[in-house]
Amino acid sequence: MNPEVPQPPVIGKVSHHSIELSWMNEESKPRTGSPEQWSHFSVEQMDPKTHKYSTKYIGYGTHHVLEGLESSTSYSFRLKVTRPSGECSFSPAVSVFTTREPYCGKNLHQAVNREDEEELTTVLQSGTVNVDVHDKMGFTPLMVAAQKGFTSVADILVKHGADINKRDSTGKNSLMLACYAGHLDTVKYLRNCGSTWQSRDTDGCTPLHWAVDGGQLPVITYMIQDGCEVDVMDKVSLWTPLMRVSAISGNTAVASVLLQAGADVNVRDKAGKTPLMVAVLNNHVELVKLLLDSGADHHMKNEYGAGAADMAKAFGRQNIINLLDKISMEDSNRLTSTGQFCYGDKK
Repeated sequence: MNPEVPQPPVIGKVSHHSIELSWMNEESKPRTGSPEQWSHFSVEQMDPKTHKYSTKYIGYGTHHVLEGLESSTSYSFRLKVTRPSGECSFSPAVSVFTTREPYCGKNLHQAVNREDEEELTTVLQSGTVNVDVHDKMGFTPLMVAAQKGFTSVADILVKHGADINKRDSTGKNSLMLACYAGHLDTVKYLRNCGSTWQSRDTDGCTPLHWAVDGGQLPVITYMIQDGCEVDVMDKVSLWTPLMRVSAISGNTAVASVLLQAGADVNVRDKAGKTPLMVAVLNNHVELVKLLLDSGADHHMKNEYGAGAADMAKAFGRQNIINLLDKISMEDSNRLTSTGQFCYGDKK
């Protein structure tokens, strides 16, 4: 006599990595006597390629959870009942799909980097991801969008609650990143959302410092027109944006914009250096010329009593030495011609 065909296992809770199965039939009702007289059960899983079954559970229970499964994947199972007599019967197979893996921060950042607005919206609407989640570099999605100039992506993020004032480990916010990269539309968007020119990173640098470092003329021009303070100092060296130009890029176009906006050409840093001295130290010859033409005082000394000429000689900046000598000669001739030469200074 053929054993009765058992019912297939019942599908319970399903997640992206697990499937719950249960079963109940005559053999699983309350039992008496020794286990040798009981039927036992096996849950078997079918290999989709070979269509062969492998055992995932064996025992007397009526419930089993399979874990470690792939998300969004179809699985097929059957129940095998083995009676004390050794007779076996198999249920029909039952198939079920695991669910899609929940969205995470990685999915959000991938959508931002690909500028995939549709996927970005889907991830955000899932409600499973923090809109300000940091990536491995410590950037939020809005920081990434700002750095890349993805203004529409930034708008989606802000409308889903992204914090425009979030900072990375160095204190930079989205506005600073957009300014440094020169994305004017994104800069304007962030300003309209309430970002401020007064924000500072951990060194006290402002968005203008970062725009100057990036050499972003259109952004710098807009910032100045929007009322950004041109002589704002950082908190470490007391460098203004003009001083940053002298120290880093030597960009005369950027320096000209700052000077035309009223930047102090003779401002001093923490050590008493002026932009002219710093430009000399970094051998920015064309910037030295511009600063001198803009009223830089080459007679000024730092806190150690050294001036621009002393620094040029100490570092062998011959082009600048010649330039300063020429300026000094012109000054001397001008004083002589105007009758302002002091007898006490005569050799």
